[in-house]
Amino acid sequence: MQHFSLLDLSPVPEGKTAADALANTVDMAKTAEKAGYRRYWLAEHHNMPGIASAATAVVIGQVAAATRTMRVGAGGVMLPNHAPLIIAEQFGTLATLYPDRIDLGLGRAPGTDMATARALRRNLAGGEDSFPHDVQELMAYLGNGPLDPRVRAVPGEGTHVPVWILGSSLYGAQLAAALGLPYAFASHFAPQMLEEALEIYRRTFRPSAELAEPYAMIAAGVFVAETDREAAYLRSSQVLAFARLRQGNPGKLPRPVENITEEIPAPILAQVNLALSCSATGSPATVRKELGALIDRYRPDELMITGMIHDHGARKKSFELAAEVLSQLKTDETAG
Repeated sequence: MQHFSLLDLSPVPEGKTAADALANTVDMAKTAEKAGYRRYWLAEHHNMPGIASAATAVVIGQVAAATRTMRVGAGGVMLPNHAPLIIAEQFGTLATLYPDRIDLGLGRAPGTDMATARALRRNLAGGEDSFPHDVQELMAYLGNGPLDPRVRAVPGEGTHVPVWILGSSLYGAQLAAALGLPYAFASHFAPQMLEEALEIYRRTFRPSAELAEPYAMIAAGVFVAETDREAAYLRSSQVLAFARLRQGNPGKLPRPVENITEEIPAPILAQVNLALSCSATGSPATVRKELGALIDRYRPDELMITGMIHDHGARKKSFELAAEVLSQLKTDETAG
């Protein structure tokens, strides 16, 4: 593991507002930079009362302005929702303002329900089917010359913003390998195909001008507190949020509960636990053991962690403790 990074969905807790969530994100980013995180990524979601990062590029700009050295980026932008030129201009502008600090992770899912996807795009023509072409078009705008010299990204051209392919299936692994790009797997909510995707990516990777060797990042949910019991209590907010989403009732991030089994029907809880199984929860000693096992099994080049906790102070503390654990694991791996 070369680096460890952080994914923030700008959660909106019950009893708070989107303004509170965005202020918390900026504050969290400052904490993450001091703690040693390599990247701070935000994700595009729409029509979600509990997530405030819909205008992802705007929030990235705020985070980049509040930090100095940490890389800031999208994990990711859902490219079918946008024209490649628009994203090239947005991230080209960010890269111009904050040179060598901006990342652009690209996904092919809508990041929302289909009614909202139609509202975003006006129509769904092309969509996921045009994703490989759209990625290459976007990269051309950010490179030394566009595919059509009559259309240029200004700012954008020549910025060479690093592009990542994101995925939770085998498709993204195959595309990232074919294009010679870094690959990030969304194992924090969809771990079922993680092992197979990493094997395909590494085995079929083709070196490119962007990347000589495969570079894979996996994501994990992490909740750290002084005791295992306290960490499980903090994590219950995210479990409740996922359960309500699966039941068609999305909302703000719920307050934590002592006994999650009393709140969620057993079949739904089983589904949620499977979706969130790539995770580590507990005291620093427990989390070190669980994250160590994940790293030993999957051998990621980078680990990105995330975790939605209702109380902002507890969330900051969780990520600070996680950074200490990850620094120890990184040191152990280097020494070994």
